Amino acid sequence: MTILESIILAIVEGLTEFLPVSSTGHMILTEGILGMESTAYLKAFTVMIQFGAILSVVIFYFRRFLPFPILGFHPDETTSLGGWRLYALMIVGCIPAAVLGGLLNDQIDALLGNTWVVLAMLSLGGILMIYFDRIFGAKGEKRVTVTNAFIIGLFQCLAMIPGVSRSMATIFGGMQQGLTRRQAAEFSFFLAVPTMFGATLLKGYKLYKELGMQVFQENWQTLLIGNVVAFLVALLAIKFFIDFVTRYGFRAFGYYRILLSVGVAIVLLLGANISLS
Repeated sequence: MTILESIILAIVEGLTEFLPVSSTGHMILTEGILGMESTAYLKAFTVMIQFGAILSVVIFYFRRFLPFPILGFHPDETTSLGGWRLYALMIVGCIPAAVLGGLLNDQIDALLGNTWVVLAMLSLGGILMIYFDRIFGAKGEKRVTVTNAFIIGLFQCLAMIPGVSRSMATIFGGMQQGLTRRQAAEFSFFLAVPTMFGATLLKGYKLYKELGMQVFQENWQTLLIGNVVAFLVALLAIKFFIDFVTRYGFRAFGYYRILLSVGVAIVLLLGANISLS
């Protein structure tokens, strides 16, 4: 992997990780367009640069993550999604994905190189997004309970299928549980922190077991640059996304998913090769 390829993939990751459009799906398609070979390091890279993206959530909402005043900064007391309670809800919400992810990790990896699975899930998710945005959507904020968090965590498991989008699955789970669009989006961000941090550690450990420390020594530059770029781009994406969905909802992202999947499918059927080798 070249430094330029790592930057391109990191930009895609930062832009799409917290949008309901499937960051995994976009990176798989980007890798195919760039003609990158599907190696163990490439698959690990696409997961491990998520660390930079989740760090952007911690920085953007740092007052929510404060359990008590630190260095003159005080916890955000204007919402129930903050402090020690937020940590408890995040732990409960990530339990389903932690269990299923550990059991189905090999099966999930097998799907990562299947472009048609990604396209099908992008299109289906877009249709569902347009539909659910019309029937769900609370007008007032509610207090998120442990039960709400666990059910949203179950929705998150759907994102193990490439192309579904973790953000979309958890946002729909939140809206189905009566959260406002803003609450659902923010809890989706928070739930990503333990889930993606765990996935990063697991993928890094598996890569180390398979190829040893040498793979990190040879690729530390692309891994570092990828995380830094993903962090910076994700900061901008979070701000844009929250403002946009609060005003307009999620339907625009649904139409985008459908148009993207149809467009790429047409290109594939015309003979272009953008699948991973």
